[in-house]
Amino acid sequence: MNKIILADSQAIFRAGMAKVLGTDDDFRIIAQCSDTERMMHAATTFPGALVLFASVLKPELSRLKVLLETVGSRGIVIAENTESPLIFVQQGFSGVILRNSTGAALVECVRRVAAGETWQPLQAVLADASVEDMVGTRVRDRLTPKEMRIVALIVQGCKNREIATRLKTTEQVIKNYLRSIYDKTGVSDRLELALFTLHHRVLAEAAADVGSRIEAEEQADSANTAEISKPGKVQSIARTGT
Repeated sequence: MNKIILADSQAIFRAGMAKVLGTDDDFRIIAQCSDTERMMHAATTFPGALVLFASVLKPELSRLKVLLETVGSRGIVIAENTESPLIFVQQGFSGVILRNSTGAALVECVRRVAAGETWQPLQAVLADASVEDMVGTRVRDRLTPKEMRIVALIVQGCKNREIATRLKTTEQVIKNYLRSIYDKTGVSDRLELALFTLHHRVLAEAAADVGSRIEAEEQADSANTAEISKPGKVQSIARTGT
């Protein structure tokens, strides 16, 4: 049984990796970490584990490498699609997998590293990135602005009730939109939708941009509400009759 520690700031991606790796009886997920500090603690607590960590956590690679060697563990880097795997290979990590790699590639990578081998993306995988972007672009262009807002919040891990509240609508409306989104993306549930979005760079960037705009709108609404609720403002409104 190979003990696995998953470390990624994106909870939905961690859940997706756990789901993929959980189908193999030889793998056991013993910890999921959202930041570098928790990952380092888990690596110390569970020696001899395989540590899959996202490059976006930006750990001090030399320090992490020494820690893993000390506790008899091996590290696999989950690199962003635009990063060069060679950087991490040169740092001495046993495996590198791109974030947009398939589930089968992830499993194969973990198996190889667990067996004492090394793994890095094939050139063919890198070449396919442009094809994946074409898929992401096509889906992005098919989604309506309202659907894209829902996708952005799904990626953030929001449930239907929270999405309905933040978009000022009802849960039933959100469910209706989700059916349309599932049809357009070819997925069957919200986890697959989030992973599909993160897998395609163009779509992921669009969702991140929309998510930022939603947060900016909410902050502006909060500021306006706070301004209106000031005593002087209330009196002024009362006098003008507005």
